[in-house]
Amino acid sequence: MRRVALWIAFVAAAAGAWALGGAATALAATSTIPFTTCSDAPAFGCTSLTIPLDPTGAVPGTVDLAIRRKLAATGAASEAVIALAGGPGQAALPFAADAAQIMSAALGTRDLVIFDQRGTGTSGPLTCTSLSNLSAPISTVIPDCANEIGATRGLYTTDDSVYDIERIREALGYTKLVLYGTSYGTKVALRYAAEYPQNVSALVLDSTVTPNGPDVFDQSSYQAVPRILGQLCAAHACRGIADPLGDLEHVLTRLGTHSASAHFFTGAGVRRDLSIGAGDIAQLFLAGDEDPVLRSDLPAALHAAAAGRFGLLAILVDHALVGGSRSSASVNNPLFFDTECEELPFPWTRTDAPATRGKEALAAARAMPSGTFGPFSATVAFDESSAPVCAYWPFATAAPEQTITALPNVPTLIISGADDMRTPTSNALAVKALIPDATIVTVPDTGHSALTTEFGHCGTDAVAAFFAGVTVTTTCKAGSLPGYLRPAQAEPTSLTRITPLRGSRGGAGRTAHAVELTLGWTARELAESLFETLIGSYNPSYNHGLGGVDGGYAKVSTGSSQRVTVRFHAFSYVAGVRISGSIVDGVGTLRISGARAAAGSLVAKRSNDFIGTLGGVYVHFHLRATASASSLRADVLRRLQR
Repeated sequence: MRRVALWIAFVAAAAGAWALGGAATALAATSTIPFTTCSDAPAFGCTSLTIPLDPTGAVPGTVDLAIRRKLAATGAASEAVIALAGGPGQAALPFAADAAQIMSAALGTRDLVIFDQRGTGTSGPLTCTSLSNLSAPISTVIPDCANEIGATRGLYTTDDSVYDIERIREALGYTKLVLYGTSYGTKVALRYAAEYPQNVSALVLDSTVTPNGPDVFDQSSYQAVPRILGQLCAAHACRGIADPLGDLEHVLTRLGTHSASAHFFTGAGVRRDLSIGAGDIAQLFLAGDEDPVLRSDLPAALHAAAAGRFGLLAILVDHALVGGSRSSASVNNPLFFDTECEELPFPWTRTDAPATRGKEALAAARAMPSGTFGPFSATVAFDESSAPVCAYWPFATAAPEQTITALPNVPTLIISGADDMRTPTSNALAVKALIPDATIVTVPDTGHSALTTEFGHCGTDAVAAFFAGVTVTTTCKAGSLPGYLRPAQAEPTSLTRITPLRGSRGGAGRTAHAVELTLGWTARELAESLFETLIGSYNPSYNHGLGGVDGGYAKVSTGSSQRVTVRFHAFSYVAGVRISGSIVDGVGTLRISGARAAAGSLVAKRSNDFIGTLGGVYVHFHLRATASASSLRADVLRRLQR
């Protein structure tokens, strides 16, 4: 299920400064609970607040909310910024320092308060031993999990978190709150504003979930796919790919009848087989809205798959599945299921048998108009939703959450990544319809959690202007992405379809061009892997080796001198052309072989300047910087050190 592995909400990985003008004029807040200096973060005070799990007292039990507070620079504040994590199920306290950096300019006159929402992190985290049994059927695992949580499982909804925020505000003595949420945290912020409008001074929403969302079948997400593909390949950015949406539709038509058998090669050159279904493609799009590497490689992978070559797509599917499972470890899955299952308005009768609920939900999805799910089918939307899981959840609440039909017209800034499929810009527009004076800023070339993943400063500039009380620039100019994060060019279909390299002819010229393309693809993949490694994402290529699309592998190493060595072992990117040998900062010897190649060797005595004979024919070419592993590595380090 996509929400199990891929709904990652609160991301705080990139630096950004927020400017906030205007001083709080009311008396300083007076806390009724004591704070002690956090042992692992001296700038913060730590405390906990014990509150009843059930405000009505009908279900016994309490929860201790773990709280951290950073006092305003003035030392006396009547207002606080509350940073809300996402998920549902994401712990917030690990990101306290990041939130303080992001909101730094706001903290001159306001405190920062951050807490783990009930059931997450260190605030009474929910546990389900049944979820660790990967071989058990969902029909057993989910009821067992719910029963393990017990009678309190109906008390972990978004509105319960809203109740907790109000108790925190009262206990700490604040008159007003600025609510800053990312992804699911925006839903919590919006529902708090609806319940306690008098206590909200402003909202900052990054990657917005609507107050009644997410839609159980993610209609807005699927409908965003054609637009996002069009944006990625606009202005001929996807070289050799004329119709990316057509490629996607062709692949989905093929996968609509049966999954495709595909394979890829590991960094040790070992072949791995896997099956690719339409749901895997949907997960790739969702993973790509947080991962610019996946986003940039997807059009080329789809283009190759549309022609029957699934190697590139297999690499991405494996990348997304393994990376997604690692990322989901930061989400409390019992809390996630508890919240979604109890509060979302699934199209079924809660008192029906679980199997009947699933059939009702699938029928409801299939009854929706054509185009509801973009190029994807209703079956995929159902399969990738929480419905197949939640159908087996034994509900503790009588009905889904109440629908929010009105929001207070408080100062609101909404930041949306243009390439965000998970929480697309249509969500932001839906919220603006409820908050007429809200300002929307769409950040180009950016996916989910825009304020922390944008390459420029469009979003952070908007936040600074918003809190300074000056005009917010809502139209952002696209910046310049590094080459390895721009859309990849189409994979060569075969050696015979490759044009001879400039200055060469025949088989030798085509082989030389294939070598150049291979070195360029290798450098790009290694740069992408280094980029993801340095920002904390999953990509094994840089440290563990890069498998060739058609076999073999390459290893990269960096010595104490920071010289980049790439060793090729029968490495093949173009079918029928294999490369062996090594290059150190563009200098070295390569041996070319393969069933379709003009065999021979190439020597570079000067960086990236190759001379040799292929099939007995003299060739000479110089690699561009964008095809050089050492040049791209230097570019990655330079950009991330800014």
